[in-house]
Amino acid sequence: MSNERLRSALLAQGMTVQDLADAIEVNPKTIERWITQGKVPYRRHQYAAASELGVDVTTLWNDSRAVDTAADLSKAEIVTIYPHRHMVPNTLWREFYERAESHIDVLVYSGLWLSEDPLFHDLLRRKVGATQVRILLGDPDCAAVHQRGIDEGHRIMDGKIRNALVNYRPLFTSHPGIGFRLHDGTLYNSLFRSDDELLVNTHVYGIGAYMAPVLHLRRLPGGGLFDTYANSIEQAWGGARPVTDHDITGA
Repeated sequence: MSNERLRSALLAQGMTVQDLADAIEVNPKTIERWITQGKVPYRRHQYAAASELGVDVTTLWNDSRAVDTAADLSKAEIVTIYPHRHMVPNTLWREFYERAESHIDVLVYSGLWLSEDPLFHDLLRRKVGATQVRILLGDPDCAAVHQRGIDEGHRIMDGKIRNALVNYRPLFTSHPGIGFRLHDGTLYNSLFRSDDELLVNTHVYGIGAYMAPVLHLRRLPGGGLFDTYANSIEQAWGGARPVTDHDITGA
């Protein structure tokens, strides 16, 4: 039986059999057999192909070995877990973003504590240009922000966002390369990305995010856990709108 999922993944990436063969260093005839005869490759080739095609390995092969290994890889992507955000060392946030060379992303409702850190502002100024920097805050007028305030028990989430916007205001004009947008989505986690690392601050009903757990993840090819969260950043960014002067001043 042919492997149409592998064939489709190649087409989706605009790659030929030869392209994939060159990338993962196997004979193109071997890949042809994977497609036309449904041959199952060695696990190392499964993960190499899946990584090159940007999909999870279990999307391409129904192999119990692959499923077991994929689960192990996803677990291996967890560097550590902090039971509360306030237990994350203060130095880790800056060291985490200092390591970034290509991506700095912040997806939050307010992230007020981060907007109040002048050293974080300095870091963004230094990084922007060589690094893509994107800050996504909640739209203070949207229903999701109002509901999150209720869920946390304080009803002031919109005010916290407006304060964060004021804190970031000096960066809007002095460093236009820093991307600022407002989203209206329901967040189940606040996400902080530095290249292939993520800090995932979970949202728990009835408590503020500073009391909720944080997962420190590091991406591994074929693991899938990092990519699950990172993809939500891309979706949120695509549906968000730019920050305007009105959002900052209210005028």
